Amino acid sequence: MALLFGRWKKLPDAPTAALTLSEVMRRVRRIDLRTRGLVGSRFSGEYHSVFKGQGLEFVEVREYLPGDDARAIDWNVSARMGSTFVKKFVEERELTVLLMVDFSGSQRFGTRGRMKSEMVPEAAATLAMSAIGNNDRVGMMVFTDGVEAFVRPQKGRRHVLRLIRDLLVYQPRGRGTDLAGAVEHAIRILRSRSILFLVSDFQLTGDPTRFERVLAAAAARHDVVPIVLSDPADFALPDVGVLRVMDPETGAVHDVDTGSDDARHGYPRDVAGERAGLTRLFRRLGMEAVELRTDQPVSAAIISFFRRRERRLRR
Repeated sequence: MALLFGRWKKLPDAPTAALTLSEVMRRVRRIDLRTRGLVGSRFSGEYHSVFKGQGLEFVEVREYLPGDDARAIDWNVSARMGSTFVKKFVEERELTVLLMVDFSGSQRFGTRGRMKSEMVPEAAATLAMSAIGNNDRVGMMVFTDGVEAFVRPQKGRRHVLRLIRDLLVYQPRGRGTDLAGAVEHAIRILRSRSILFLVSDFQLTGDPTRFERVLAAAAARHDVVPIVLSDPADFALPDVGVLRVMDPETGAVHDVDTGSDDARHGYPRDVAGERAGLTRLFRRLGMEAVELRTDQPVSAAIISFFRRRERRLRR
């Protein structure tokens, strides 16, 4: 009951109108301008420090300089040249980043001036711009109760702008959520170790053990970063009498007596229990989650994640 109840939201008065092409382009430019400065001044370096390449690639040998690591000395070259030489290595980047975006019905909700889904383009732009600034490739998967779209990983700013545009205009076919199915699909199509940003409100349906099993399999092969979308109304039920609400993923309509102590106090307790279980799962799998709230800046949440992760990697 708690999982379904956590998805019930106030019945909307009217559907959101589709964006015109000019409005889409304005929003793309706005997001581009907002994220470009942040990435250039802060995020690119932070991203590089917490998402390392696959290893080190040999570049050349050069003469030893005071302070060089003695373990890097190339004894064969040094013997031939009659002087001490060290091997020079650079980090192999060529990482693949996959933005996995949940477009189910529960994302189209918000009580602080924007919906959960409206945070996604800005977050995606920040992460993708940071990735391409470090010569990584970025792809995208959109899913609901099935995988609906997939854009192959590529490099370049133009490619990222296309991803932002797609996120702004995409109209999902499904309303439900199959997180496990989306992660399974990613495991099948990704040949090498990649970074998976799993963007969802994690309103789980179906068998939770299946999701845990699939997520563990993904974490064993890839670097999985859950990005949890939330709104303050997800955690509290206001006392406004009888409220007609709708499950945005099934269309079921239900009347809730918010004046009832059982409903008003039981709801946040159940939600807190679900979130605590999700947090324990992420920690058990060694994942560092990012929480994006509709009442807080997206950039602040991402930079906070980078710094937490960097501190953890230094231990």
